[in-house]
Amino acid sequence: MSAGRPLTKAERKKLNRAEHEQKIKQDLIAQHGRDLGTFYYWLRIMNIRGTQAYRDGDTQFIRDVALALENVYRRHAG
Repeated sequence: MSAGRPLTKAERKKLNRAEHEQKIKQDLIAQHGRDLGTFYYWLRIMNIRGTQAYRDGDTQFIRDVALALENVYRRHAG
C-alpha cells in the first residue's frame, strides 16, 4: 500500500516491474560478479524495455542505457 491506500493497477504494474528487474540484477550479479553482472543486467534491460521505448519515441531512455553500458565497459576494460 502506498500513502494509506491500495495501489492502482498502473502503480502495481510499475512496482512489479521494478521488483522483477531488481531480481534479475541480483541473479546476474550473483552468477557473474559485480561488473559483468551489471553489464549483462543493462543488456537485459535494454532488451526488455528498449524496444518499447523506441516504439514510444523515448530516445532519452535508450541514450541512458547506452551510457550505462559504456560506463561499465570502460570501468571493466580500463
